[in-house]
Parts: sequence; structure tokens; C-alpha cells
Amino acid sequence: MRRKLGPIGLAACWLFGLLAAMPAHGAENTSGEETPILLRADEVHHDEKRDVIYARGRVEITQGGRLLLADTVTYNQRADLLTASGNVTLLEPTGEVAFADYMTLTNDMREGVVRHLRLRLEDDSRLAAVSGTRKKGLFSEFRKAVFSPCDLCKEDPSRAPLWQLKAMSVSHDQKAHEIEYKDAIFEFHGVPIAYTPYLSHPDPSVKRRSGILSPTFGSSTDLGFRTQIPYYFNIAPDKDATFAPLFTSKEGAVAAGEYRQRFTHGEIEIAGSITEADERKNGTAVSGKKETRGHIKGRARFDLDPTWRTGLEVFRATDDTYLRRYDFSSEDTLTSHAFLEGFRGRNYAAVNSYLFQGLRATDDPDSTPLILPMIDYKHVGKPGRYGEHWSLDANLLSLSRTEGPDSQRVSFKPGWQLPYQAPAGHVTTVSASVQMDGYFSNDVASEIDPTANRDGFTGRAMPQLMVDWRYPFVRQEGRIHQLIEPVVSIAVAPNGGNPSKISNEDSQNFEFDTTNLLGANRFTGLDRVEGGQRLNYGLKMGLFNVGGEAATLFFGQSYRIREDSTFAEGSGLEGHFSDYVGEVEITPTSYLNLLYRTRLDKDDLLAEQSELEVGAGPPALHFDVNYFFIRGSATNPEFGDREELTTSLRSQITRNWSFWTSNRRDFELDDTINWTMGFGYADECLDLRFSFTRSFTQDRDVKPADTYLLRIILKHLGEVGI
Repeated sequence: MRRKLGPIGLAACWLFGLLAAMPAHGAENTSGEETPILLRADEVHHDEKRDVIYARGRVEITQGGRLLLADTVTYNQRADLLTASGNVTLLEPTGEVAFADYMTLTNDMREGVVRHLRLRLEDDSRLAAVSGTRKKGLFSEFRKAVFSPCDLCKEDPSRAPLWQLKAMSVSHDQKAHEIEYKDAIFEFHGVPIAYTPYLSHPDPSVKRRSGILSPTFGSSTDLGFRTQIPYYFNIAPDKDATFAPLFTSKEGAVAAGEYRQRFTHGEIEIAGSITEADERKNGTAVSGKKETRGHIKGRARFDLDPTWRTGLEVFRATDDTYLRRYDFSSEDTLTSHAFLEGFRGRNYAAVNSYLFQGLRATDDPDSTPLILPMIDYKHVGKPGRYGEHWSLDANLLSLSRTEGPDSQRVSFKPGWQLPYQAPAGHVTTVSASVQMDGYFSNDVASEIDPTANRDGFTGRAMPQLMVDWRYPFVRQEGRIHQLIEPVVSIAVAPNGGNPSKISNEDSQNFEFDTTNLLGANRFTGLDRVEGGQRLNYGLKMGLFNVGGEAATLFFGQSYRIREDSTFAEGSGLEGHFSDYVGEVEITPTSYLNLLYRTRLDKDDLLAEQSELEVGAGPPALHFDVNYFFIRGSATNPEFGDREELTTSLRSQITRNWSFWTSNRRDFELDDTINWTMGFGYADECLDLRFSFTRSFTQDRDVKPADTYLLRIILKHLGEVGI
């Protein structure tokens, strides 16, 4: 049956939702028109003499997206009193559900009482109270209330949840968006753990508010006992800050903080720290002397217009070991970078500047380069009738040092490319380019006589013609696709092309592998070019299943007509024939992945470089193995042979419990670098993580250390770290 209620009846239903401390998120009706209400019940009676409306038996009152269910609803229009009793349920449009045995509203619907309230929020958190009241349309108060976001036990719902918060009274200031508890007790599995006479926190509608964040507590053999108590400043909707001082028993206090701000077309973030610590020499504290230590790390991004954007990154520390000693960062090179870049059509332009800070003991600040500026321009022309297109790469660089070589470079590289696919399946690409460079250098060491420095201007022009050919053979058998693809490329260029006056700045970290076997220039930068005539060849094979399983193999080599001293001994390219390079990747199931890369000596097939990555197992028990080996040579004289193995195991033991452990070992030093282990528990209301880490690294005042960490996150109550 349908019956349209008056405006007071409408307000009664609306205020009943407010009583449950659930502010409506939908738009208010400001048109002045009555919102239609649908009333359904087994029986509806209107006592005109007393002016009372009665609804009994499966009562449903619907207004917009809100639904009220009850066994009985009575509305006394003279007394302005609405009562609902018997299995009262209110469903809000936002998803919250309130349950009660009895409810009354009066005084123009601004005062109300609820008995035996049970409230389920939109995130499935629960609040129960013996009674609840609403005053002046702003406050919701609950007596003898219990709150918990934990699910109840399905076998025995009467059992206490994992944790809950009990209080003699709870009030919700909907205007201030604040929830306050008085005489609150925290219970874990029904056992009281902690008591506080007063507790308050923002309600779920608040995203940010100034106040103390969850503190963290810890201990390590390096810093001793440590604690950090952050305070968050909600300055404005577009900016905030966090002050997070760190207190340690062995190294004193460290002031640390962060500031963030967003703009219409950009954002900035800046963090840093500072402390007054004992002065150290060779890792040992000097008695009675202090020094200032700290760091700064900032980032900014701004869109200037639809084409151009600019940005800045700053990362600096007062000394080499500060960041690692206080666990701010483990990086060994800090990079500060400013840039301006633009994108338009087929054009790209960028202006960059770099400042580096090396933190290793062997790094010399006087020989660290400053790049100011580096300008790049790239253009790719529109394809012609046959797919051919032109390209242009341009670069301008100025690099300087306090001590050591300085270099100024201007470079232009026009190019042309023509792809062609024959009807028989041959895929051929013809490309041509001319790299033209001009250099003005100071203090460039001669490769013949390192004690002699060369200054002045030099230049070069390096034309190159390259043909790339491949012929894929594909066959399908059932669900399996088979691929065999021979690949050949020929590069023709003048011999040499690297005058001794050109300082090698951006092409030092050279590594010969499958990624650059077929490249036009296998160096990483512009300071070194690869001249001469060479033939590159390889074979790619693969098996691919329609379900996603795959196995691929690539193996190749390069042949050079004339030996080139540009490539150092041990690089793999110093002779006529290069070393062999290969790569194998196998993914037979979603629970197994194997990737292996190698470079084999052309004469004895011994591995000069190997890299292995293996991931095996489902989430219940998953292994990861990472291994790499690099033989020392003139291309990496600083490190010599390097061989490391990192293994890790993680297990999702049950839906809630997990375990993990990892180990990193250096075989050249025959020692472990670090290892860690931990376990965790996570459900809908609790996230617990415990870990132990042992580090064996020693670098000046950074000593081997053991670190314990226990982190507990209680949903809605924040994070606690120990």
C-alpha cells in the first residue's frame, strides 16, 4: 500500500540516519519541493482524532536511496514524535547499515533516542551501544559503546573480535568531524590491554588533520634505542608538512621533516634532516668535538604550457656515510638534476643540468663532473610513400671539473631509414646516418702518455650505412607456435673516429650483450663511436603457447674485418670475432620464470659474464634467485671480478599469515652482505609485521648492525612501530 507522508514525516526518516552518526554524502534537496516517500506495510492506519499514523508488519519507508525497515512505525503529528520498534534497520545510500530495537525522534526532529544500536559502516566496521542520543542536530552520543573493524567469528558470533575499543561514552561532533571516547579500554581477544580516560580521532570523513602521528620505536646495534614521533601539519588543502624528530640513544637527536604543496600546474616536495653529532675521523668519534650532519632531498614539477614542462631534483648530504648511518638512504651516488623539456608533434627538446655527489670512499669531489647545460633535440620525419623517413639528433654539452678534463661538445646526427618487407617474408631495414661532432677540451690525458694532457679543438664526421635483415619462420602445431628467426646486420663506416683529444665521459660503462649486439653504435653515449666494417649475426628461437607459456632463446656473435683498439681488452669486441652473447627465457607456467644472460669467451667458451634470475612457486611458497658474475677487465678496472648471489623465500602460509627471508652473499669476498627474515599477519582490522635484519657492511663510521622492527597497524587507530 502507498501513502504520501507530510514534510515532518520526511524529516523524521532523514534525521534517523543522522542519529546513527552517518552523514549523508548525497546532495541535499534545496528546491523546496517535497521528496517523494514510498511506504509499504502489511497494515497502515490513521487515527484522525489523535492525529497519529500507525504502520505495522514489514514496514518499509523509502526516500531516494535511503531505506527504513521496522516491525512497527508510529508518527504523532501533534507531539512531533516518531517511533520505530522491532527489528529496525536503516540502509544508507553510501552503504552504511544501522540496526536498533527502538528509536524515537522529537523536537522538530533535532532530538532523538535509540536503544540497542548496532551500526555497520560502509567499510564493514561495527559500532554497538546500549543507547544513543542526538542533541541540537550536531552531536551523536552513545552510552556503553563498543567499536571494532574486525569481522566476527562465523562459528561463534558471540565471541569477542580480534580487537575492540570499549568506552563508557562516545560522542560524535558532526560539525567538527571528531569522535571522542571517555573511559576507553582497548581489548585484544576480549582481554583488556590498555586504558585511557580520554581518546579522540577524526571521523572517517576526514582525510587530513593536524596532530601527532603514530610513533615508531626500534633498536639497532649501530644507533641503539631509537624512537620517532611525527607531527603532521594540515596547513591548507593544497599544502602540508610533517615534523618527525628522531631520537637515538647512541647518536642523539636528529631533526627531520617534509613539506609538500600542490599547485594548479605543478607540485613540490622537500624533505631533510639535520643533527649535531660527534665528529669522526676514520670512523672513530673524536672526544669533545661536534659536527653538523644532515641532508636535503627535494623535487619539483611544473607544466608551463601544453608543450613545455620544467622540474628540479635536489639530493645532497653533508658527508658520505650520514644517509646510511641514520637509515635515510642506501644510495652511493646522489644526483641533483634540473630540466626543461618540450614535446610537440614529432619533435622533442630538453635542457638538462646535473650535479653529482659520490659517497664511496674512492670518490673524489674535485674530479666529479658538473654538467651545465646538456641540450638535446630529436626529430622524426613523417613516413614517405614507401615508409622511408628522416631523423635528426642534436646535442650540446658543457662538462667541467675542479680538477681533471673539461669538455664542451656540439653534435649533429641526421639519419634516414627505409623498412621493407618482401612478399616471401624477408624483413629488411636500410639506414644511413652521419654523426658530426665538435669538441673543445682541456686537460684530456693522452692514451699513449697518461702524463701528457692535450687541449684544444677537434672534430669528426662519422658516416655509417647499415642493413638489417631477418627472416622469421613460423609454424603452428595445435596450441603451440614455433619460431625460428635468423638475424643478420651489416654496418659499414670509416675506421677509427675517436681522436685522442676527445675525452670519454659518457661511454665508459660499456657492456657487450644481446641488447646491443645488433646496434649501430654499441657505446652508451656520444663520446665514442664504433667505426669500421662489421657483420653481426644471430639466431632467435621460440615456443609460444596460446595460454601464455613461452620459451625463447637468442645466440649471436659479431665479426669485424679490422681490429679496433677502441674496445679495451676484455670487452669482448677487441678481436676480429667477438665473444658469444646469449639469452634464454623460459616461462612454462605462471609459477615458474627463468631468465639467463651470458657472454662466452670466443676461444674457450668460458663465461665472462653471467646473470641468472629465477622465480618459482605459488604464493604459498615462492623462491627467487638472482645471480650475477662479471670477470674483471679494462672495462671495469675499479671492481675486478664480481660475483654475487641473492636468494629469497616468501610464503603466504595461510590467508592471514606470511613469512619471508632473504640472503645476499658476495663470493669474491666470501662473506654475506646482509640477510633478513620476518613474518606477518594481516586481516581486515590488523596488520602486523616483525623482521630482523643483519647487515655486515662496514664503511668508515657505518658498522655491521642488527636491527629489529615490529610494526602494528590497527585499522582506524593508526600505526605503531616498535
